[in-house]
Amino acid sequence: MNTQISQLEPQALWRHFIDLNAVPRGSGDESRAVALVRDFGERLGLATSVDDSGNVIIRKPATPGMEQRAGIVLQGHLDMVHQKNADTDFDFATQGIRMRVDGDWVRAEGTTLGADNGIGVAAIMAILESDDIPHPPIEALFTVDEESGMTGAMGVDGKLLAGSILLNLDTEDEDELTIGCAGAVNVLATGSCSEEEPGPQDAAFVLSLKGLAGGHSGMDIHRGRGNANKLLNRLLFLGAEQLGLRVAAIDAGGLRNAIPREATARVTIAASRIAAFTDFIAEQVAVLRSEYDATDPNLEVRLEPAERPRSVLTTDFQARLLRAVYACPNGIFRMSPAIEGLVQTSNNLASVRAADGRFAVHCLVRGAVDSEKLDLARAIRCAFEPTGATVEFTGAYPGWTPRPEAPIVQLMSESFVGMFGRKPKVLACHAGLECGILGAKKPEMQMISFGPNIRGAHSPDEQVQISSVQRFWRFLTEVLAKIPAR
Repeated sequence: MNTQISQLEPQALWRHFIDLNAVPRGSGDESRAVALVRDFGERLGLATSVDDSGNVIIRKPATPGMEQRAGIVLQGHLDMVHQKNADTDFDFATQGIRMRVDGDWVRAEGTTLGADNGIGVAAIMAILESDDIPHPPIEALFTVDEESGMTGAMGVDGKLLAGSILLNLDTEDEDELTIGCAGAVNVLATGSCSEEEPGPQDAAFVLSLKGLAGGHSGMDIHRGRGNANKLLNRLLFLGAEQLGLRVAAIDAGGLRNAIPREATARVTIAASRIAAFTDFIAEQVAVLRSEYDATDPNLEVRLEPAERPRSVLTTDFQARLLRAVYACPNGIFRMSPAIEGLVQTSNNLASVRAADGRFAVHCLVRGAVDSEKLDLARAIRCAFEPTGATVEFTGAYPGWTPRPEAPIVQLMSESFVGMFGRKPKVLACHAGLECGILGAKKPEMQMISFGPNIRGAHSPDEQVQISSVQRFWRFLTEVLAKIPAR
């Protein structure tokens, strides 16, 4: 499979992408990717360093005649989101991504592909390696832990960066030039579960919901896709109200920046109500499929017999927890009143866990306006405090205020029109980009983000368009050649 991919153009970029995907590089576990890029820079004889956070900086002098051009920071992140289908046998900690070509697209076998942001990183590596691409002085900044909290970017010492223009290669639509983004804050509710023994005649089941589309919790939040945690909770809540269902454990959702695709609960039901419970689930599945037919056509709910659990949640605590999850805001909170079509504030109810006497609920709130972002976080806190939970706000990072008048925006917009015969979309996005953090460290630095077409990021449906990568590469090299004098 990799042999076929290595023949794609530009070959240098795809070769480096293959190398990246051969090593595990989940957020917080990027040491092998860091070593790969560090060794790469040292082999080229370029000034290479790794900071205390694990970020790699490689400096390459300008090509002859371009020494007086403005310095460029080329930036991408080394980590990738780890998501796989439930029926895929794969260990992210030890295996490299299995890739294949599918027409004009490259995708993975049942897992995320890592094109976010591996294609951007590979492009930077190809520029550093080249000896025939004109460019100004380059500082290549490879950050870690972007996907789980942007702690790598937070740890960058802005004084180490001399460049006056930052090109972030982490956008997923080739016709977009991103010049602003949302900030975010994690909301984590944790506490103790009240438990008791299940009824002696109760039957046990595993109730699982899967097959949802999922996606990026920022870039896809406006698409109305189902959240597995919310839908499972709906079944549990109604089952408890109508049939006396009892919850033994919940294992729902996953990463904070991925719309949950799968959720599972262990439940019990009185033996006399098994038939009614089976009918109830069938009825609810029909309702959910009708509601989500357009966005999540592969939605699937399974009810399977299970071993009797040692304990279930008490009826009082179960009611409080299920009501809190039901009340928790999810999806769009407010659209931007200033920019048409832009989500301003949202929440992703990312994970719900309840087992062995403890529960934890994790949300990621995104917002372009800090006060509104915190207002939504407080609303979530109010939903969960009645359960007895401790609610913490962590990992906050700033948004990126657009500067449409910046010269780099004009240069790249004109170059795009000249190369492709159409205007790019110059916009802000609802995803979190490291530009907000890096820009706060160097307020005078011009910044812009762009990239090739990537679809299904943060899900096993992730894919990158081959022809778009080729256009992205041409555009990147054209822009580097046109950077003006300081």
